[in-house]
Amino acid sequence: MTSCIDALQPWCHHVLTIAQFIPYAATLTNLFVKDKDGVERDIVLGYDNTSYYPVDPGHPVYNAVPGRYANRIGKGTFTIDGVTYHTTLNDGPNTLHSGPNNWSYRTWNVTDVTNSSITFSIYDPANSTGMPGHVEATVTYAVSKNKWTITMDAISPDAKTPIMLTQHTYYQLDGFADPDTRTIWNHTLYAPSAKRVMKADANALPTGVIANVSKNSIDDFWTAPHQLGFASGNSDFEDHCGGGCHGYNGNWALDLDRDKSDVALTLSSKWSGIKADLRTNQDALVLYTCNWNDGKSEFKSTQGKKGDKDKFIPRDGCIAIEAQDYVDGINHPEWGRLNKQIFGPGQKYHWESSWSFGTI
Repeated sequence: MTSCIDALQPWCHHVLTIAQFIPYAATLTNLFVKDKDGVERDIVLGYDNTSYYPVDPGHPVYNAVPGRYANRIGKGTFTIDGVTYHTTLNDGPNTLHSGPNNWSYRTWNVTDVTNSSITFSIYDPANSTGMPGHVEATVTYAVSKNKWTITMDAISPDAKTPIMLTQHTYYQLDGFADPDTRTIWNHTLYAPSAKRVMKADANALPTGVIANVSKNSIDDFWTAPHQLGFASGNSDFEDHCGGGCHGYNGNWALDLDRDKSDVALTLSSKWSGIKADLRTNQDALVLYTCNWNDGKSEFKSTQGKKGDKDKFIPRDGCIAIEAQDYVDGINHPEWGRLNKQIFGPGQKYHWESSWSFGTI
């Protein structure tokens, strides 16, 4: 086992997987996993040149940590103890990931490094994203044999404020090397406790309705494993997640009484034979099948097939999987999530997930 560590360069740890990180947005840049034939595949999206992460105008939040409140805030407003706060609108009529100055646009500090882990920290001043109180947060990435563990901790010492974090990981388990397709539709997903889904409006914002997912309906990944494209023939597939978005960009609620040490989601690919098991202490999952990809971004030199001339990532070429709490829960007190999304003064927020990798 060897390792290389440099606070100004990607950090890596070599076992059966290789993980590389940079301080900008506390980002995972590369994740190598051996496929069924023993070939190492880089299975996450990103850029060869790490200096491009801060300047990409599309800012897709590749494998980064947005915050202090992930996903959407309806109409960019929320209320705490009778006081209404306003955040910058950057997603139509809503705020996404806390706006254009969120944590995924900032360079974090490297505060601890071992031969198997790295810790990043950030100080978020009060009102930097339109939210009260300053927040201090850390994320620790640890790599062991076939496993990537992520823990995030945050505290607002002085005031009540929204805190909801996620690791915004984009997967392509074939590393764009499948000669027949570069889309994600042949990947299989199974989430046995994701039995409810939040209905969304035309801007992908939850309406407040949390619906049961019936067997073989478009959102059914709980009754049995399904390929991500299994419902592509359904009449509502083309506008399933609002705004002309086909496929998936939604929030599934996990069973609240599930054993959180159990696998919450499995993503696998028959072509590469790679599977990834997610365990998390969070109560919901966001799935996004890259349907708004403009086809202008290239995959990395660590991906694709030898001799590829076309190196562009197509629409539907990846899936982002985000463990978190209920999207826009701060604006839906009827869901009973306020104590999971509003913290302070002095209350501690803790997020933990792990990915275990193997073959099918």
